[in-house]
Amino acid sequence: MNHSSPEKVALKKALRPIHLWALAVGLVISGEYFGWNYGWGVAGTIGFLIATLVISVMYITFIFSFTELTTAIPQAGGPFAYSLRAFGPWGGLIAGYATLIEFLLATPAIAFALGSYVHFIYPSVPTLYTAVGCYILFTLINMLGIKESAIFSLIVTLLAVVELLIFMGIVAPHFETENFIRNATPINWMGVFAALPFAVWFYLAIEGVAMVAEEVKDPNRNIPIGYISGILTLMLLALGVMILSGGAADWQMLSVIDYPLPETIGQVLGKDNSITKLFAGIGLFGLVASFHGIIISYSRQIFAMARSGFLPPVLSNVNKRYQTPHWALIAGGIIGILALYSGTTDKLIILSGLGAVVMYIISMLSLFALRKKEPMLERPVRAPLYPYFPGIALVLSCLCLVAIIYYNFWLSILFMIGFGITAILFAWKKKDTIPVNDPDLIPSTETN
Repeated sequence: MNHSSPEKVALKKALRPIHLWALAVGLVISGEYFGWNYGWGVAGTIGFLIATLVISVMYITFIFSFTELTTAIPQAGGPFAYSLRAFGPWGGLIAGYATLIEFLLATPAIAFALGSYVHFIYPSVPTLYTAVGCYILFTLINMLGIKESAIFSLIVTLLAVVELLIFMGIVAPHFETENFIRNATPINWMGVFAALPFAVWFYLAIEGVAMVAEEVKDPNRNIPIGYISGILTLMLLALGVMILSGGAADWQMLSVIDYPLPETIGQVLGKDNSITKLFAGIGLFGLVASFHGIIISYSRQIFAMARSGFLPPVLSNVNKRYQTPHWALIAGGIIGILALYSGTTDKLIILSGLGAVVMYIISMLSLFALRKKEPMLERPVRAPLYPYFPGIALVLSCLCLVAIIYYNFWLSILFMIGFGITAILFAWKKKDTIPVNDPDLIPSTETN
């Protein structure tokens, strides 16, 4: 097996807590702009609110538990690195595949939404052209260096958060409880179950912060700050946007479009109102923040898997000038552009969510396994209320997995076929050893 030299795969440490907060929020904040509203279509407003609260509990317990893994094993592979250490190559393969599906398919869904927002403002501009152009532009931006990318992410994330606060301020006076509960009762509990994957979209990809762990200054201190501040920010924004939109506009109409927030403003103020058009324009910031952040994350996942021999070694090459994994960025961009031509937004969201919950499950299993196998492993941050927090995250993630498979059987089959092909190729290549230049990823053999 050919492996890159350590010098060839070095990443630059440049990220501080503010960058991590911006990345954590920026990775996810597009989920507050679109995607979640499809949950109204299957559960209604009240049912989807219940689903959102359940998923909020799942993510809070997951992030507090996941932080233990991120600080104990601050590797660019994130979940791939944890599962590789806990369960060996096959564990790493499952986590790596699931994470790549999550991130690589979330980006084209966001690109579709970017195209839809631009089309909303300029109807003559085709949605697909904008989506492809975004891939090219932001892949190039990410090649310029992690610090430069993080600064860009910070700026657009701050603008996106401010915009969501302005949105809530505009629509709050028009909120009517009667409108929120119209046609939403009695609660369809099977619909609540079906809505769980769309509630996941509110938070999906926050774990991408783990992918830049090698590029963080003082990770033991800064990663927990970034994660915890990020999840709290997102929870407040998600509940605020969802509840106020449902009470201020026709939520049934909003449940079938890719631009629910501009449409809400349009219904409240009038579509010809200058504020409506301005909001649609600056609404691009939230989508750009997530699109940009997820590109950072999937490129580091590809880089880490290539460095460990699970993907072609060329994908672990780092640009000498900018210290960014340029071939990983290009490969991820090509896959995303192809995905733009192969599906609709809701299907990409489902597949991305399926990858996410599989990754959450194996990550929590890795936490339990490493607690048993490596009790002496340095853990700067420990999961609170262990084993209850990771246990709750694990159970709720399994519940989400069942919901996705039950209501999206053929998409789930497609996911499994993809993994089956990956597993066959993996076995054929006999990738059953860990590179010597990744000693931190060697599976543990320590027992109690």
